[in-house]
Amino acid sequence: MKEVFELPEIKANQTLDCKGLACPMPIVKTKKAMDQLEAGQVMEVQATDKGSLADIQGWARNTGHQYLGTVEEGNVLKHYLRKSSPNEARDEKKHPHVVSAEELQRKLAAGEKLTVLDVREPAEYAFGRIPGAVSIPLGELASRIHEWNRDDEIHIVCRTGNRSDLACQLLAEKGFTNVKNVEAGMYGWTGPTEKRLSKKGGTQDGGSGRTE
Repeated sequence: MKEVFELPEIKANQTLDCKGLACPMPIVKTKKAMDQLEAGQVMEVQATDKGSLADIQGWARNTGHQYLGTVEEGNVLKHYLRKSSPNEARDEKKHPHVVSAEELQRKLAAGEKLTVLDVREPAEYAFGRIPGAVSIPLGELASRIHEWNRDDEIHIVCRTGNRSDLACQLLAEKGFTNVKNVEAGMYGWTGPTEKRLSKKGGTQDGGSGRTE
């Protein structure tokens, strides 16, 4: 569920400018900046990537740092994070089960029974996706887990493999036993893609090719 709300003025110890950056760069910069803070200090991360909300929340949950909330001002999202104390922090973990883009392409070509779940934002999905992939943005996944069977074979993809890793961990925590992260995401995908863009009077289908 999207947790964007209005808050009174907040004093941050550090402000990090990630405006104009796409996944995974806001998280990469946040990790480095967090190392410079002292325990208990607050960081404000400014981003324009709508997907950064779910990324920040997932990263904080994964590392033990405290996600305080997000304020939306125009097209800028201001995320607030509190650095945890050493006894609260934990090493960032990764989902252990991965699959390469090439292996996924072979499985799909062989007609294996599996689901490709795309956790990117709707605009990213619209402009290029693996044929047949189901779209559920990372920020909506927790509220839509009931749509899936826990024994289904699910391969999760995003742009670079970061959001999909968080999605895999979320599903695994909820009892899903056959979930794999597609390493390198769509950036590493060289197989066919499809797109469908809404237009006045109809839709437009794109051809096959690599999605950047």
